[in-house]
Amino acid sequence: MLYQQGYFRQYLNADGWQQERNPENDFYTLPITLEHTPEGKPLTITVDLPGRSLYAQIWRVKVGRIPLYLLDTNIPLNAPEDQDITDQLYGGDRELRIKQEILLGIGGYRALKALGISPSVYHMNEGHSAFLALERCRDLMGAYKLSFAEAREASTPGLVFTTHTPVPAGNDFFAPELMERYFSNYYRDLGLNPKEFHGLGRQDPNNDQEVYCMTVLALRMAGNSNGVAKLHGTVSRKMWQNVWPGLPSNEIPIISITNGVHAPSWISRDMAGLYDRYLGPKWREDPGEYALWSRVHHIPDEELWRTHERRRERLVAFARARLRSQLESRGGPPSEVDQAAEVLNSQALTIGFARRFATYKRSTLILRDAERLLKILGAKDRPVQIIFAGKAHPHDDPGKELIRQIVHFERNPGARRRMVFLEDYDMVVARYMLQGVDIWLNTPRRPLEASGTSGMKATLNGAINLSILDGWWDEAYTVQTGWAIGRGEEYTDSTKQDEIESNALYDLLEKEIVPLYYTRGADDLPRQWIAKMKSAMRAIGPEFNTNRMVREYTERMYLPALDRESELKSNAFARAKQLAVWKQRVREHWPEIKILEITVDNHKTLKVGESVTIRAKIDLGRLKAEDVSVELFYGSLNAGGEIENPKVALMKPGEKAKGSVFEFAGVNKLVMSGRMGHTVRILPKHEDLDNPHKLGLVLWAK
Repeated sequence: MLYQQGYFRQYLNADGWQQERNPENDFYTLPITLEHTPEGKPLTITVDLPGRSLYAQIWRVKVGRIPLYLLDTNIPLNAPEDQDITDQLYGGDRELRIKQEILLGIGGYRALKALGISPSVYHMNEGHSAFLALERCRDLMGAYKLSFAEAREASTPGLVFTTHTPVPAGNDFFAPELMERYFSNYYRDLGLNPKEFHGLGRQDPNNDQEVYCMTVLALRMAGNSNGVAKLHGTVSRKMWQNVWPGLPSNEIPIISITNGVHAPSWISRDMAGLYDRYLGPKWREDPGEYALWSRVHHIPDEELWRTHERRRERLVAFARARLRSQLESRGGPPSEVDQAAEVLNSQALTIGFARRFATYKRSTLILRDAERLLKILGAKDRPVQIIFAGKAHPHDDPGKELIRQIVHFERNPGARRRMVFLEDYDMVVARYMLQGVDIWLNTPRRPLEASGTSGMKATLNGAINLSILDGWWDEAYTVQTGWAIGRGEEYTDSTKQDEIESNALYDLLEKEIVPLYYTRGADDLPRQWIAKMKSAMRAIGPEFNTNRMVREYTERMYLPALDRESELKSNAFARAKQLAVWKQRVREHWPEIKILEITVDNHKTLKVGESVTIRAKIDLGRLKAEDVSVELFYGSLNAGGEIENPKVALMKPGEKAKGSVFEFAGVNKLVMSGRMGHTVRILPKHEDLDNPHKLGLVLWAK
């Protein structure tokens, strides 16, 4: 959406409390182009709202070679209240939010169609655009005379979904009555009844009181879903386990593809010049080449350190000018304004903390023991300084309070010249900080950080990460690449966690980081520090970049989605239609399946290397043996009698025993000693079912 007011501009009042300004954007002075019809009129699309139509015109921005299309409702065709739908990124109530998401998902799909663009694969980034999945079904139903079930089978393979938040509150939920008001006509056009429609957005489709969740809708409708870091994938599988009841969390169909950063956008000119000379210009085009990054160690220590020092000097100069402007704008006394020229030291160890000021990110963790921090900051021979920046959500008062605490702390005489909060965090502030700090600090409450990317950008500029093992850092950290606060522990007592991890942070600063930075040779170079900078660049540069990320999305998500969608649409959607009929039959008769008996051929004590055969008698009701996959689920038992790190072996059907009863047999070959356990489960099976877990049908032996 093309927001009339964009994202808010931040400024602080005299007490340090965040205030917001929302300046109006003049679209006609921006480098954007209004799309027109062949007749020369603005190209518009329409979506239905209760009792009226909503119109949006389409703007185009060229981002390099890529067109970005944006929707704008601020046009005379709309009622005044509807003209405001694209006013602000964050604003209004749940009703405004649902209108924005109808426009984004349904309107976005219609906008592409109006532009003559027909993608085979759509990527829904977070649940905000999930209504697109319904619109794609509606479009196929109208164009090819399909039922909703058939259209869903045809469209699902071409839908990719990425979830970004590891906390339930970060997902969009809408009350049933709100959904009914906005979608009662729409879902009837899909041929759905209220229970079927609302069930698409509920973890439990049978719970009529459950709210409608956009993430659940996207998970149900997408052919492939992923989190944005390895740890986030694990968290997401646990978080959404109820969408697929009966499955172990490790089998929930959500994979992980770790985020990356676009190196040329964030690396300073000075550092880029070093890379050009010693890595070669190819780092700009293919930063994912490991051999290329191994050349980082060819950069002379002197050149790397002088380059980094220049960037720190520029950061300090920028921070002083920014602070002076801040003080003047809030009416600070002249003496205080003049002191802005004396804050920070271009030679001191500089820590940067810049991100959204959400409470789980714990921006004030480093302030927890004021006396200890002031001692670290105020050491005359080994000074340390901290630069903060970031915005709190306009409605997040606890986040604003964190900013206020930092501003009040920096007024302490012992911190006045060693700590600065830079207002109105944006890409300009981010670049100065990422390119100039020595340490990039990140202190989220594990496991609430989905990925994070700022630390990757900082490393490419020579900074070293000091972070909780959360998000991307959980998989990137080694003792050569930076410092970890804690060892990945998770706590139930948040106060205790803050105490333990703040102490660990102070210990690292006092015993490792500050001494390493200030240990200099005769040439005044911190050789060991520089070695750590190079190790971090070498390890993180080739892995955590957008080239690797996009390649991984292409190979693991887009190309398989394209192939599968093409198969199911071929021959006038013949395979999609067959799959829809099969799924309906399996769902209808699944409750008839019963596991009657499980027997073990050999009960004696077995040795490693020997095998045991397990047999199961199963009544399939009106289903056929080829409709199901019977699996032996086995592994070593823990002290609680539960199977740990289970393995799965396919059980093969034998002769039909009697009526609908079949015998299946599987073999467990013992590869380790100890107590072993097993059970049997049944999953649906079909040649066009890409993942049997997605159907949400599983029967376990009791």
